[in-house]
Amino acid sequence: MKKDIAYVATEMLPELPAPVNTHGPIAWMRANLFSTTRDSVLTILFTVVVLLALYKLLPWLLIDSVFLADSLRNCREIDTGGCFAVVVSRFNQLIFGFYPPQLYWRPILTFVLMFVAFAPLLHDNLPRKMLWFTAVYPLLAYWMLWGGAIWGPLLILAMVAGVYFVYQYASKTLSAGLSLLAALAFVVVWLLFIQTNLSDAITSTIGFVGLEPIESDKFGGFLITFVIGVTGIVASLPIGIVLALGRGSDMPTVKMICVGFIEFIRGVPLITLLFVASTLLNYFLPPGTNFDLILRVIIMVTLFAAAYMAEVIRGGLAALPRGQYEAADALGLNYWQGTQLIVLPQALKISIPGIVNTFIGLFKDTTLVSIIGLLDPIGIMQPIRSTAEWNGIVWELPIFVGLVFFIFCFTMSRYSMYFERKLDTGHRN
Repeated sequence: MKKDIAYVATEMLPELPAPVNTHGPIAWMRANLFSTTRDSVLTILFTVVVLLALYKLLPWLLIDSVFLADSLRNCREIDTGGCFAVVVSRFNQLIFGFYPPQLYWRPILTFVLMFVAFAPLLHDNLPRKMLWFTAVYPLLAYWMLWGGAIWGPLLILAMVAGVYFVYQYASKTLSAGLSLLAALAFVVVWLLFIQTNLSDAITSTIGFVGLEPIESDKFGGFLITFVIGVTGIVASLPIGIVLALGRGSDMPTVKMICVGFIEFIRGVPLITLLFVASTLLNYFLPPGTNFDLILRVIIMVTLFAAAYMAEVIRGGLAALPRGQYEAADALGLNYWQGTQLIVLPQALKISIPGIVNTFIGLFKDTTLVSIIGLLDPIGIMQPIRSTAEWNGIVWELPIFVGLVFFIFCFTMSRYSMYFERKLDTGHRN
């Protein structure tokens, strides 16, 4: 009896359509914009709205706008679009505030050197020796911007070296906590009684060697935004790590101090802390004390961001499986070794989105300093509008300031996404 073999084809199969391309812009649009009927309708409606908005805004923003004029009246005589000539005319003031024009090279050089200092932190393929410049850069930036004698920054370096030797010597006979207190006491004594007196003595003996001093009231525009924002970002991360570790500590005193600080700072608006820094703090200082306002604001902004940073990092620490801590114990590592080599790297990797979100929020919150009299880009717009030439300007200055903030915040966001992909061990190109 003849039997058909089931797995042998008895006729030709019909031709199949060509496979849908899964790469390229058309495939991306098909997957993200036109995957369903609802998505297609929403995409078309949104496209129509955007095109109508561009049809109305582009002539005012670009086509009919004026970039070279002496005043708002001159702009209106040339064309009816946006008068962005105010940005061109007051560009230096928006960027540098009232910093002396002949000394613009100092903040520009400081800004360029900032990327050199950050390079070994952002890219792991650079020589580790560059970290020495990264460590010295904060003192160099302060000296470049504010000027003064070179002896001040050099004595700060001497203080850092002294702290290291004091801690090493004290740790031979005292516990780690007492050694840390000894090092902290050395810092307080140095700053209160040694730093200024020794600097004045060296200056009177050798003479003034340094840069022309610049008062803080000369700072303004995006210069003061970057000074406060970058300093707060860099300083808040290590302080936040210490607070997060202290909050999870088994030592009741350390935990109580960290929890109290975090909850107090998070429960108070930033603007309140800025008012404390600008007005109330003077009542608690000795008479005649000259505590720079920008430095006070930097301290308050840093502490504010550090409290939020601590909670972000605490979330990363809580997300780690208990086995990671047990693995560190099984390897014979002590608390600090296990935290540095196993626990903290993984917690920071998990916390990257929250960390960068805090950085972006801090950078934008620097605009609040205009309320206490510091002329950041928001605060400096009013003096520009008050002049006879640009009285009546409304939208042009906020658009420029918002565009600059968007560029830097968007860059931080994109870099964090790149860094996440780089650290993702399960990621495949």
